[in-house]
Amino acid sequence: MKTILQFTLLAFVFFGGVWASKAQEKFTINVGFTGMKTDQHQLYVAVYDNEADFLKKRIKGMVVKVENLKASTVLELPAGVYAISCFYDLNDNKQLDTNFWGIPKEPIGVSNDAKGFMGPPKYKDAKFTLNENRSLTITINE
Repeated sequence: MKTILQFTLLAFVFFGGVWASKAQEKFTINVGFTGMKTDQHQLYVAVYDNEADFLKKRIKGMVVKVENLKASTVLELPAGVYAISCFYDLNDNKQLDTNFWGIPKEPIGVSNDAKGFMGPPKYKDAKFTLNENRSLTITINE
């Protein structure tokens, strides 16, 4: 009986450890950005992991240099569902400028090239599942 209990405990620890390591597995996303009309400014990129925080509270952010009218970055994230947004800071003030109605005055881009209609793009249109290494391209629109 003692041996069965020890085996059960050992199996639980082993398989629990395997499950935990799978849950923490990280994948790489190569993100390319196109559509910039100059190399003179920087691209601000944000990553989101849920609908409530989309375009409000990023889990990861970075500044990417534009060269030859293109930019790219590599992200390493745990398996999950994510969305990416970015803006091309034309006046170099490190923030997305908007007009009176909140419409961006600077070029923006969102994963899946999601577009907004009567407002910003929706998380459901921008989200993607990360469960393997992958590449994606985001087009910056003015």
